[in-house]
Amino acid sequence: MVAPARAPLRTDRLRTVNEPRLVTVELNAGGVPAAVENQLRRSGGQEEKAAVIETVLEMWRIDDEWWRQLISRRYFAVILDGGSRVVLFEDLVTHEWFMQTA
Repeated sequence: MVAPARAPLRTDRLRTVNEPRLVTVELNAGGVPAAVENQLRRSGGQEEKAAVIETVLEMWRIDDEWWRQLISRRYFAVILDGGSRVVLFEDLVTHEWFMQTA
C-alpha cells in the first residue's frame, strides 16, 4: 500500500542508502580478504557463519583530504559464496573493515 501523496514526511522512517556496515574480515596469507562476517547478521542471538569470498574482482586504494581529515582506504570488490557481489573496504586510519552492496 502506498501512502497518500499529501501525507507528511516521516523523518523517523528515512535511512541512508547503501550505508557501509562494520564487518569482521579474515585475511589470507597475502593480506587479501578470504572471509567476511557481517556483525549485523545474527539470528535468534546466534552469530551466523562467516561468508567465504569466492573471487576478488578488483582492488583499489583511495588517499584523499590529507589537508583536512585524512581519508585512506583500501577497497575490494568481491563475490561471496552464494553469488552476492559486495565491496569491502579497510579504513587504513582506524583499521576497521566495512561492507557495502555493489
